[in-house]
Amino acid sequence: MKKKGIVLVVLAVLAAAGVYYYAALPALNIHSADVWYFAMFLVAAAGVGYAAFRGKRGGEVRQLKGVKVFGGIFVVLLAVYLIGSLLSSPIINAKKYQQLLTVEEGEFTTDIEELSFNQIPLLDRDSAQILGNRKMGSMSDMVSQFEVDEIYSQINYQDRPVRVSPLRYASLIKWFTNRGDGIPAYIRIDMASQTTELVKLKEGMKYSTSEHFGRNIYRHLRFAHPTYIYGDLSFEIDEEGIPYWIAPVKKFNIGLFGGETVGRVVLCNAVTGETKDYAIDEVPEWIDRAYSADLLVQLYDYYGSLKHGFFNSVLSQKDCLKTTNGYNYLAINDDVWVYTGVTSVSSDQSNVGFVLMNQRTMETKYYPVEGAIEDSAMDSAEGQVQNLKYKATFPLLLNISGEPTYFLALKDDAGLVKKYAMVNVQKYQLVAIGDTVSECESQYNQLLLTNGVKEEEADTREVLETQGAIMKIAEGVIDGNSHYFIMIEGTDDIFDVTVVDFIDVIKYDVGDKVKIEYKKGEKVNTVLSLDKTNRP
Repeated sequence: MKKKGIVLVVLAVLAAAGVYYYAALPALNIHSADVWYFAMFLVAAAGVGYAAFRGKRGGEVRQLKGVKVFGGIFVVLLAVYLIGSLLSSPIINAKKYQQLLTVEEGEFTTDIEELSFNQIPLLDRDSAQILGNRKMGSMSDMVSQFEVDEIYSQINYQDRPVRVSPLRYASLIKWFTNRGDGIPAYIRIDMASQTTELVKLKEGMKYSTSEHFGRNIYRHLRFAHPTYIYGDLSFEIDEEGIPYWIAPVKKFNIGLFGGETVGRVVLCNAVTGETKDYAIDEVPEWIDRAYSADLLVQLYDYYGSLKHGFFNSVLSQKDCLKTTNGYNYLAINDDVWVYTGVTSVSSDQSNVGFVLMNQRTMETKYYPVEGAIEDSAMDSAEGQVQNLKYKATFPLLLNISGEPTYFLALKDDAGLVKKYAMVNVQKYQLVAIGDTVSECESQYNQLLLTNGVKEEEADTREVLETQGAIMKIAEGVIDGNSHYFIMIEGTDDIFDVTVVDFIDVIKYDVGDKVKIEYKKGEKVNTVLSLDKTNRP
């Protein structure tokens, strides 16, 4: 073989390898399946180049020594890959897979506090996307050049549940004309108040999924760390609102390709491209998503189904548990936790409990609360408004009056939230519907009382007494009932008098002297007895 020909073949193979690497971006790591595909591609390309240079055809090509060498190397690589995949699989390593996740048993009412309404995410991802697109459509100066990316990461931002998503270039031409300034803003949606903001940046984001060449975020991260095997990227903002890309780095704990967890996290400033590399246990607390929800759910499925080996999980399925067919997010102590139900593999419509899994630390807690599967709760909620044909979102698990409760939004055909529902996990026939969250909760608590799920708390407040001349008196209506609110001289307290119980209050006026027995309230005092002391 002439030297010139060899050089040409080598250059052609290197060119093909360069194009493949630049486009596919495989991690240069033996634990990456992509790098094995890359290696087999190189060998195949070299073999084809060799055969082409020799100028042989058909059977003559197969007889060439070089072709046999390249073919042998290809077969060895393929065999190593296939054997490595088998030896890394749950079939061989069921016990190791089952032990990837450490699960603790938690106490529901202790671990999950009752949330105030401004902490409850009322929207799901689809509803957030509708609001984001509407907001973008109202921005006449940007809508022709940019559109909203579909990421919509759910995070905690300044102790509130929000979803954030960057803008992206609307087309290749729009990228070419705007790339100098970068992407100027991102969308931030408060999941509790449903407030949607387009947050404009002082300096545009130069690194994103819609960039090309070296500023494409995937290519930028690959060249920064050629050996890292990245998981799914997420978009987050820190407490100052600075946008970052969060890139979890996969760690394989079993054989070549098995037992995936997260070993490191790379942060990339979306504006400057600066990267910071952290071990998983050193990740800053403002980061909410190191582990994807899908990865956590998969790890729990290994934990629940492989207790007695792989073949038991397929055949007899004794003691096998699995997660249900969906998940949601819950904000606890400035972290985002993935919620999903746990059911028996052979179960029909019931859960044996549920799990919460921390997306930053992988901490997992199991709660043995038997009850309806989420699909049943969704059907129950939809059944209450079947004439309106609303569709329920996947439930969020809340603590309402100490009861595990599914909270759902009910949406119309346009995807807009119209009503809210609360469904008792253990007694899913108890369903409350309301136009607002507070109305829904009020009806739900009343259902719990009337059905004996909980007892009305005894009023242990001390009975107090006061008297004096009426300084102010005003009438109001609460829940359809008339009330009079009285202030007397010498105190700033407000006394609530119900007309139903004290009809004579309508005869009272400023200056009348009264004697009142009452119980102290947070804003107003509840009147127990009322008597005029200056009767004529």
